This record gives sequence, structure tokens and C-alpha cells, in this order.
Amino acid sequence: MSESNMPVMDRDDSHGWSSRTAFVLGAIGSAIGIGNVWRFPFVCYENGGGAFLLAYLIALFTAGIPLLLLEMGLGHKTLSGPPRAYGSIKKPLEWLGWLAVLVGFVLVCYYAVIMSWCANYFVFSFDLKWGDDPAGFFNKFLNKSDPTNIFSLGSIIPGILIGLVVMWIWVVLSIWKGAKTVSKVVYVTVILPWLILIIFVIRGVTLPGAMDGLAFYLTPDFSKLLEPKVWIAAYGQVFFSLSLGFGIMIAYASFLPKKSDIVNNVFIIALADSATAFVGGIAVFSGIGFLCHQTGSSIDQISGGPGLAFVTYPAIINQFPFAPQLFGILFFLMLLTLAIDSAFSLLETVVTGVMDKWHISRATANIGIAFIAMLCGIVFTTQAGLYWLDIVDNFNTNFVLIIVGILEAIAIAYVLGPKKLREHVNLTSDFKIGVWWDWIIRIVVPVVLIIGLGWAMYITINEDKPYGGYQSSAVFVGGWGLLIILPVVALILTVLKSKKQS
Repeated sequence: MSESNMPVMDRDDSHGWSSRTAFVLGAIGSAIGIGNVWRFPFVCYENGGGAFLLAYLIALFTAGIPLLLLEMGLGHKTLSGPPRAYGSIKKPLEWLGWLAVLVGFVLVCYYAVIMSWCANYFVFSFDLKWGDDPAGFFNKFLNKSDPTNIFSLGSIIPGILIGLVVMWIWVVLSIWKGAKTVSKVVYVTVILPWLILIIFVIRGVTLPGAMDGLAFYLTPDFSKLLEPKVWIAAYGQVFFSLSLGFGIMIAYASFLPKKSDIVNNVFIIALADSATAFVGGIAVFSGIGFLCHQTGSSIDQISGGPGLAFVTYPAIINQFPFAPQLFGILFFLMLLTLAIDSAFSLLETVVTGVMDKWHISRATANIGIAFIAMLCGIVFTTQAGLYWLDIVDNFNTNFVLIIVGILEAIAIAYVLGPKKLREHVNLTSDFKIGVWWDWIIRIVVPVVLIIGLGWAMYITINEDKPYGGYQSSAVFVGGWGLLIILPVVALILTVLKSKKQS
């Protein structure tokens, strides 16, 4: 396709970023989420500690940054959200843009529920309501139903539902006027969690037993670098950590001024996100080392994920020698502010795609899409909600998201041509990217992601039991069914006529 065949779209400057700083903070805020606190440290620990950091950095520079350049360059070049951006390359590729948007939509449906958990625990922190048994309290809070029959949803948990409604109001207000509103919000929601994280690092490393925890986190096991799963984990962590594949960076970059320095912005965002994840690990493992020192438990018995945030860390907070309530409040405030940026960036991506195609008002798109997402999220507020969240998250992020990443690399490499996008980002950037980027997009990214996807599918299919030990029918509906439904819905959205066509 020739350069002239890629139309330059319109973009309302009144909804653009107020400054470069605001954009960078917004993009960093989207990339940095709860996963930086509860996922990265344990992926690092389980895959060679300090040696994993080497694999992670290689993955960052050979896949993370190149893909981030791709998405931001495409958004800036086309001034469009994902569907219209890909559709401007070749009309059928609009389907890929909608698939990316739908992956993000599914994610935000349950991500907002996790935010509700954080909001509830923020309130619980004022009097350490979880008491001496954080694990028992968390189970009571979720009031989990029988995991062998998760089609029996049980009742809706009122506290989680109320929190979900409040979180959606917060999300909608954060993007009410698009990038203009986000430009103001991110100064609080990005900078505040950084400050709190620094407080936890300083407090953590001064606690007894902290160095034992950090040794578990960072002790290098270079023999692990010979294992394929470590490299797959490194590439997977980079992919998820930078919010790649959701179309977020395409939508955000579409609101940038024409002369924006794309390359420098990409490196700032990628390195800031990675640094935050690494520092988050110091805060987490110094605290875990302290907990084990106080209780006599073993560090290798601790696991990542929700259990870290809602069980392990409350137990750590209980052991703090002074002001445990304050540290509890700060911890869950940090999680909330980390999560809100990711949530409203996901919603903004859907809103941008809908506005680009049907030209409805921003207010209508914001409220309408948020309301639909909130209704879809109610299933995760039930007694079986955690089980369904687990299934949907696994298949949405480990399969559909990776498929999007593979297809977007192929679309740029073999339909548009990476040279055209590279020349565009170099046009306004002080630091120029070379031909090496073309080959990474053509070969390295697709090959690595295809291997990762194949590995994940092989493991899932060959397990003795269905994923998570759930009913096979539930795994099909919430998991494999997702791989069928999302592409079909994306196709429907693609063939529907836009407002201009009708």
C-alpha cells in the first residue's frame, strides 16, 4: 500500500493531551498496574532471580520496545483508535483492531472487580478488620461457592457490587473529556503510587529478615537461562507489563501533537515501567522476608497473585512494629491508584474505537460502554466470581492477547511494511531507529510469540484435568469459548456500517 493510500484522519485537538509530560505519565500509568506488584517479583523469583532480569532486559529490547514503537507509531500516524488505525492500512484489518479492543474490554470487566476488592480492603485497613487470620478473612470476604460446580453462581456479594459501581463512576469521570481529563488525573494516580512504593521500599529494607527476602528475589541462577520456559516467561512478562495488544497505546498516541518525539517517549515509558516492577519486587520481598522472620515460615511457601495482596501483605502489615493501620491504608491506596490508570486506559481505547466509527458523543460512549462493562462484571461479584475470573483471565491474556500481538506484527511487517512506520516515527524523533527494527517486527516478535502461544496451548491441552481443576464445560464456556466468541464479535463490529456509510 502506498503512503498516499493511508488516509490522515481527523482528531479533535480539544480532547488531546495537555502536555508531553501528561502523555508520558498517562502511558506509564496504563502500563504500570497491580501486576507490577504481585506478578513481576514472583515471575522473577521462579525463573532464576537475578538471572531472569537479564532475560527480561533482552525481551524488553527485542520485543517490548519494538512493539511499543509499532503501536504508538501507528496511532500517531493515523490519528485513530485501533479499529480505524488498522482499517486505514487495509479495510479487512479493522477486524484486528476490534479484536484488540475486545480483549481490553473483557479485561476491564473483571479488572474493575479486583479494584472493588482493593477499595473494600482500603476501608478495612482503618481498623485492620482482617485480624490475625488474613487468609480466613479473605475467604469469608469472597464467600466462595463450591469450586466443583461454578455454574451455580450463588448470591451477589453486596460489598463487592457496591465497590464495583463506585469504581466505574471513578473510571468514567477520569476520561470524561478524553486525554484532557486524563492529563490532570495522572499527576495524582501515577506520582502518588510511586511515592507510596518508595515508602514501602525504605520501610521494608530496614525490617529484620528483609535481606533474606531480597536474596530469594535476586539471587541469580544462571542455569535457568538454558530453560525455554524462562525466556517465554520473560517475553510474556514484557508483553503484559507494557499493556501491548490491547490497543491502548494506539489510542493514546492518536491524541498526540503531530511533532511528538515518539521514540524518546517509548523508551521513557518502557524503562519507567520496568524500573517500577523491579522496585516493586524490592518492596514485596523485603516485606515477605520480614514476615517469615517474625513467623518462622518459609519464603518459598509464599505465592504471587491476589493472595499476595489480600492475604500475605495484610499479614505483613499486622507485624509492622508501628502504625500498621497507616501502612495498610497506604498499601491499598497504592493498589487503587495503580489500577485506575490501567482501567480507564482500557475504557478509553473502547470509547475511541466506537467514536471513530459511529461518531457518537464522548459522554454517550463513556457512560454506555462503562454500563455494559459493569453489567458484564457482575458475574465476578458472585460467590463463584473468583473462579470465573480465573478462567477468563487465563484464556484472555494467555491466548487471545498473544494472538493479537502476533497478528499486529504480521500486519505491519507484511501488509503496511515496517519501513513506512519507521520513517514516520523517525520524522519527529531526535533518536532514530534503524533497519534492525524492521527485522525484529518481521521475524523475532512473531516467532517468539508463536512459540509462547504454542507452549501455553500445549500445557493447557495436555493437563490431566481441565484448567484450574474446574468443570470442563466451565473451562469451555469461559475459556476456549472466548477464543471463538471474541473474533466473531470483532467481525460483526467490522462489517457494521459506520455513521458516515449509513
